[in-house]
Amino acid sequence: MIRKHLLAMGVLFSSTICFSQQTQTDSTNTEEKLWQKGMSGNINFSQVSFSNWASGGDNSISLNAFTHFFANYEKEKTSWSNTLELGYGLMKQGSKGFEKTDDKINFITEYNRQISKKKKCLFFHTLIDFRTQFADGFSSEEEERSISGFMAPGYLVFAVGLNYKPAKFFNLNFSPATGKSTFVLNQKLANAGAFGVKKALVDDNGNILEEGEKYRLEIGSFLKANFNKEIFKNVTLKSRVELFTNYLKNFGNIDVNWDNTVLMKINSVLSASLIMQLIYDDDITIAELNDQGDIISEAPKIQLKQIFGLGISYSFGEKIK
Repeated sequence: MIRKHLLAMGVLFSSTICFSQQTQTDSTNTEEKLWQKGMSGNINFSQVSFSNWASGGDNSISLNAFTHFFANYEKEKTSWSNTLELGYGLMKQGSKGFEKTDDKINFITEYNRQISKKKKCLFFHTLIDFRTQFADGFSSEEEERSISGFMAPGYLVFAVGLNYKPAKFFNLNFSPATGKSTFVLNQKLANAGAFGVKKALVDDNGNILEEGEKYRLEIGSFLKANFNKEIFKNVTLKSRVELFTNYLKNFGNIDVNWDNTVLMKINSVLSASLIMQLIYDDDITIAELNDQGDIISEAPKIQLKQIFGLGISYSFGEKIK
């Protein structure tokens, strides 16, 4: 398991180094001047150690890293933006092994074409949004039970619609024609019907008659709002909310994915960050266990994640305007 953690961290750091080397080379090519490229991120580390401490406590180590890459193209009525967000966090407390505290891969590419000269804030819009994670996730109640992994789940959204952009720091997308694909490539999780895929067909003795499906497609409408602005001096708020409803099943039930990041720059090196995420999807059920570890109920619930970090910040290339 520790190898998977180290591999995920290695991928994140090596991609940062490679990208920073590329952005340091300038070109006078006219086409390249239309591109705005760069990256930013932070690394947070904390350590607590006790020796003969009367009040008690466990030694602990935690490491969390987050990187944001971007490459944006703009020419006349056309714009094309690309972002890649990578995040990974680890914690070791007492005699326990390393546990994952954050795990994120999110790639978004968006194409916009201005509809008319009179309506400069309205664009024809297409979007591809891909999300998954690096490593396996485990139930906190039962460490042996894997509940997620790379491409389990994986999400792919393809949307076509309109983009309303009244200001550089805010835009609103509405896509009435959207396909949302869910991938669960771990057969064991697919057999259990994890993340809304069709579960395996079993007989009365628990024997599998038909394997669970690893893929699920939903057709619906998609609404996405983005906000990215320095709200106070050296304090930037990035907020993205995505809403999706399925035309073919339970129309009106809304899947919610709300990402918020507050970046606080202390000086040229040190920074603090607060990351909060809220997810609700009525196709994803959360198990409630009794004291013996048996499942007593399963139901969709609001999922919350919050990460606060204080550490080293870094950036390369141009700033996002």
